[in-house]
Amino acid sequence: MQSLIFKYVRLLLFDEQYFWITASLVILGDAILTQLIMRFVPYTEIDWETYMVHIDLYLKGERNYANITGPTGPLVYPAGHVHIHRLLHLITDAGRNIVQAQQIYGGLYVLSIALVCVIYKKAKVPNWTLLLLPLSKRLHSIFVLRLFNDCWSLVFVQAAILAFQSAWDDVGILLFSLALSVKMSAILYLPGLLVILFKRHGLFATIRHMLVLACTQTLLARSFLIANAKSYLRNAFDLSRVFLYKWTVNWRLVDERTFLSPAWAKGLLLGHVTVLIAFGLFRWCRGDGGVAKVLQRGLRRPSQPAGLAPVDPDYVATVLMTSNLIGIIFARSLHYQFYSWYSQQLPLLTQRTRFPFIVQMALIGAIEYAWNVYPSTPLSSGLLLAANLVMLLGIWFGYPEGKAFSKRSNLSQVSKQLSQK
Repeated sequence: MQSLIFKYVRLLLFDEQYFWITASLVILGDAILTQLIMRFVPYTEIDWETYMVHIDLYLKGERNYANITGPTGPLVYPAGHVHIHRLLHLITDAGRNIVQAQQIYGGLYVLSIALVCVIYKKAKVPNWTLLLLPLSKRLHSIFVLRLFNDCWSLVFVQAAILAFQSAWDDVGILLFSLALSVKMSAILYLPGLLVILFKRHGLFATIRHMLVLACTQTLLARSFLIANAKSYLRNAFDLSRVFLYKWTVNWRLVDERTFLSPAWAKGLLLGHVTVLIAFGLFRWCRGDGGVAKVLQRGLRRPSQPAGLAPVDPDYVATVLMTSNLIGIIFARSLHYQFYSWYSQQLPLLTQRTRFPFIVQMALIGAIEYAWNVYPSTPLSSGLLLAANLVMLLGIWFGYPEGKAFSKRSNLSQVSKQLSQK
């Protein structure tokens, strides 16, 4: 009997044919856990009331972003946020029915878990990895105990990643645009996305996808742009916004004066751009003969794919999630809800390193711990930064183009050696 149980456990954890059984159990178990959390852990008001006050003003006819403000501040999110919360305002009795709102966000959380399972399946992640997904205390809190708008952007991004993995790039760019229309943080994926589109389709199609992205943003924000375009763009896409030091999770190890200084912001931006360029030059185009060859092909034949190596689902997930991770590392400030930006990506990212299993688990544990220390301390911020940097370095020296690329490269080398003999 014990041997039979052991056999089925092993199949559930390691056999690809049992992936969806394992995934179904994880999704069902996490759905039950989420309901228990909502039942027994008190809701904490942070931004939900402000979202609803913003919508009250919107429904009264206000379209100038500068005049839309609430208890915790002005409206600083793009138009997609407004449209989603207008619907939530209607469903939840102007935001007063918190239980109803929590159930909606609970369903959204379960949907996010399901989307991650599909993404992981396409990236050929081992079954046992799914067991890590329900373990984040902070992520459950962000969804069903805080009701942050980051959750909507996250789900749209996940759906977009899945579409790009499936080569449904026209659908993917629309979903990505929806994510960006809820929260500007989705822009962290854009460098990786440009690499994917350029390699897969070439210059002209990449430009077309960017035009679709811009047009979608314009369409969603049409009423605000007509009322006061400058006010909308300044508030919804303010790249120079300075966050309060007391809420930062990632840079508590520097003093407040340094944290708020323009020189610090410029240094982080320089670091962000430098690391992205390094990955673009030396890691994301190795299978295509190098970035120079990719650019040469893309510019010489702009209507044809610029890449040679397959842009497979593993490559798509790895490059997009790494692009996001780089942005998170160099973000000027990370608030607690921003953990949702990459929490569910950590299992895949750690597996794109060559670190032993115990080190991978230690990195995930250290990151989860740091995000649960409130208020953050120099120690927790330093630990978070160190874990993120170690993981990124591990990807650099590991599988920056996905494990499928590494397997193809190894097979190619073996074939070449055999042909020489």
